[in-house]
Amino acid sequence: MKYFAVFLPMADREKSERFRPQHLAFLEKMRNAGHVRANGKFADGSGGLVIYNALSFEECEAYVKQDPYIQNGARKYDIHEWEAVWAD
Repeated sequence: MKYFAVFLPMADREKSERFRPQHLAFLEKMRNAGHVRANGKFADGSGGLVIYNALSFEECEAYVKQDPYIQNGARKYDIHEWEAVWAD
């Protein structure tokens, strides 16, 4: 399993507010399925970050494209494979 850091920069603030409940429900579903390790918004309001577990970049991107924020144009996305080092 690989980790991917997915940056979700703001594309449309109004759509981000409107689709936030659906976005958060999607992330909870993905966490429960073991596909999301962590997520959160940036304090400056510029967007957020999601850490996905996936076998490949393509699998991660397929997950990201299911996010209501992406489907509705509220956010853009930028995916980076991340070689994480976790504290014990």
